[in-house]
Amino acid sequence: AIAGASSLPFALSAASNTAHIVVVGGGFGGATCVNYLHRFDSNLKITLIEPSKTFITCPFSNKVIAGMEKMSSIQFTYQKLAAQANVNIVHDRVVDIDTTSKKITLANDKPLSYDSVVLSPGVSFKWGQIENNDLASANIFPHAWKAGTQTLLLAKQLQAMPDGGTFIISVPEGDFRAPPAPYERASLAAYYLKKNKPKSKILVLDSQDNYEEKALFQKAWKKLYPDMIEWVAGSKGGKITRIDTKNSQVFAGSTSYKGDVINVIPPQQAGTIAIKAGLTNNNGWCDVSQPSFESTKAKSIYVIGDACVAGDMKKLGHAANSQAKICAAAIVSNLHGIKMPEPVYSSSVYSVLNPKYAISSAEVFRLKGDSITKVSGGPSKLNTSKKNLKREARFAKGWYKSITSDMFLG
Repeated sequence: AIAGASSLPFALSAASNTAHIVVVGGGFGGATCVNYLHRFDSNLKITLIEPSKTFITCPFSNKVIAGMEKMSSIQFTYQKLAAQANVNIVHDRVVDIDTTSKKITLANDKPLSYDSVVLSPGVSFKWGQIENNDLASANIFPHAWKAGTQTLLLAKQLQAMPDGGTFIISVPEGDFRAPPAPYERASLAAYYLKKNKPKSKILVLDSQDNYEEKALFQKAWKKLYPDMIEWVAGSKGGKITRIDTKNSQVFAGSTSYKGDVINVIPPQQAGTIAIKAGLTNNNGWCDVSQPSFESTKAKSIYVIGDACVAGDMKKLGHAANSQAKICAAAIVSNLHGIKMPEPVYSSSVYSVLNPKYAISSAEVFRLKGDSITKVSGGPSKLNTSKKNLKREARFAKGWYKSITSDMFLG
């Protein structure tokens, strides 16, 4: 079985296969896929298309917002990936994919022909699903759901918020990137405010009534930040339907909430290029075949990471990393006419609530029929010891270092 697909049980580096594989998107899925395609068959011609020269991770970006880390600590370049033989990095944006002629149109460069494409486009936002929530409104009510300038904007707003102010976080409905992250953000914002603005309050307005780690987070909030964080379920007035940036208000139906800093996380769907290429379903996500992650709507196009529908796997960085390895193994196996070994998928996520308190969820998946199904694992135990919580915070740092080294070759 391929456990995370760190290797294939056959040597292909000597094989003469010069197929051109184009990978679109250089994040947890795309960068990992480039690395493992090259590892599995170093003769492949691989092109990574990514607009940014620096990748900023969403994991640990909440630490930046809380002043626990500097932005530079979550930034990575593609230099080591580009130094590999037959790997080319193109910093550009894909504007069209012609699946008939197998050509990719770029914004600023000549078209590229491909044999296979791996799309790892992440998410895009469903602007307008919440009334008045558009791209411009995010400059006032930042989402900070794509790490970078939005991360710094939200951090600055919290720093400028008066003591005794209210910080509102809205959690979107439907599937979205990093499901535990809004609650981690509330926790780390509380850590910052407890030290610097202890009279402040945090209001978490949730579109849903439940989430996997709810008991873990609420136990921690009661212990670490008593009376600072209030969580409102969707059925109790937590589902935001309208925003008003001029008056610093959000609305759940007829109920209004006023905040000094408001973090509106919009509903989400697959990245724009996946939508434009006609690869999405009615919910805005990409259906794929298993175990290859090949699109059900276009041959020779594979979709991994947040954009795809992956059974029981949540939309997490580690999930994208695992999917990328298995997708790479499937592509290389197919090119060489070799049966792909049985895949084992894995995913872990850490939520840091203060420097010495973290929780996690680690899961293992296998194929059952055509669906990725969880076979073991889950979140931290509710009654775990203080020692274990502190150890989890240490493990979170080790996990981050390990996965980013796996993506960007150390």
